Amino acid sequence: MELSGSTALVTGSTSGIGREVALQLARAGAEVIVSGRSEERGAETVAAIEAEGGKARFVAVDLADLDSVGRLAEAAADVDVLVNNAGVFEFAPTGEQTVPSYDAMFQVNVRAPYFLTASIAPRMVERGRGSIVNISTMASEIGLAGASVYSATKAAVNSLTRTWAAEFGESGVRVNTVSPGPTLTSGASVEMVGPLGETTLLRRHAGVEEIAGAVVFLASPRAGYVTGANLPVDGGRLVA
Repeated sequence: MELSGSTALVTGSTSGIGREVALQLARAGAEVIVSGRSEERGAETVAAIEAEGGKARFVAVDLADLDSVGRLAEAAADVDVLVNNAGVFEFAPTGEQTVPSYDAMFQVNVRAPYFLTASIAPRMVERGRGSIVNISTMASEIGLAGASVYSATKAAVNSLTRTWAAEFGESGVRVNTVSPGPTLTSGASVEMVGPLGETTLLRRHAGVEEIAGAVVFLASPRAGYVTGANLPVDGGRLVA
């Protein structure tokens, strides 16, 4: 219960990695603000947390809409932990990439966490503590055909982590990144992640619990001297 007494916001926490992060943060004692677009899936995640004795509430958000992002920021103004997890991706060859999908990925993957953090981090600075964990991807560091826009958005997130760590660190606020490798989720099938998993040193894909465990570590006091870091949780893919 190392996060007892703290509050955490996890974006995109109604499914996949984000849902598991929310569950694990709650098990560590945090009260969790679950956020996403689906009221139904949000209620299911909150119920799962409460069934284990944790505390949670749901706030609906459309991260492509800055007004909606602003409302989420106000609802979660005084959180101790912010996990910028939500993201969208659409893989396509560069010559076939459409402007709408390009804009959507930058709106959700870069603009939304930027302005959410811009609202929440100053309040952490005022209190002299806080942890922000951004979720990136191994594709921000290695070349994956068809992932040009998605990988560019996550490379921007990596850069923001370093900048924010420098900007907020003196006030006691830590900012780090977790970069998952191929991970089996409801949105990524075995057919999709299996072949990528075979390219890692461990020759397998990850489970959501393995990615979430790294996020909770960085959010916790155990990582109290870690900031500005990008933690690859990719089965060794970056060095394969």
